[in-house]
Amino acid sequence: MAEHPARLTVLAGPTADGKGTVSADLRVRYPEVWLSVSATTRSPRPGEVDGVHYHFLSPQRFEQMVANGEFLEHAVVHGRNSYGTPSRPVQEKLAAGQPALLEIDLQGARQVRETMPEARFVFLAPPSWEELLRRLVGRGTEDAEERERRLTSARVELAAAAEFDHTIVNDDVHRATDELVALMGCERSQPLTR
Repeated sequence: MAEHPARLTVLAGPTADGKGTVSADLRVRYPEVWLSVSATTRSPRPGEVDGVHYHFLSPQRFEQMVANGEFLEHAVVHGRNSYGTPSRPVQEKLAAGQPALLEIDLQGARQVRETMPEARFVFLAPPSWEELLRRLVGRGTEDAEERERRLTSARVELAAAAEFDHTIVNDDVHRATDELVALMGCERSQPLTR
């Protein structure tokens, strides 16, 4: 066990802000930062791997974990699928002194603030509304109805930026990742080269 537990960092923001891209960059260039793997009831997108990108669960298994108190936070996102952060791995990493990051939605960030107000809360913002639209349409993973649902959520999520300790504008993935890691106060200040 570490002499001093690490501080949890929570990264949240609107849909299509690039949280997943920043997280992937962080995994490659800053392997000392532990990134929590969320659970979800949604189906995997092309290229997503169970246990790496998400723990893909049946709605029944997800509800069982909720009933057992196994989530640090959980919510239904965009009115459709459930997402949650399994609490045990987070607590273990923090107790061991390892820098830990949660990449979650606004609802989840608000729940974590209630239970862990000492955490660092970082809002990842798109450079503009137009760029958010371009990213959402460009990834081609949602149909028109789902895109509209996500855009409605994004308007609400963007308005919540003031609730966070820091805001990072994701206009360049490497720069945004480096800024996030600097906020986390990680000992190694230089990313791994690619």
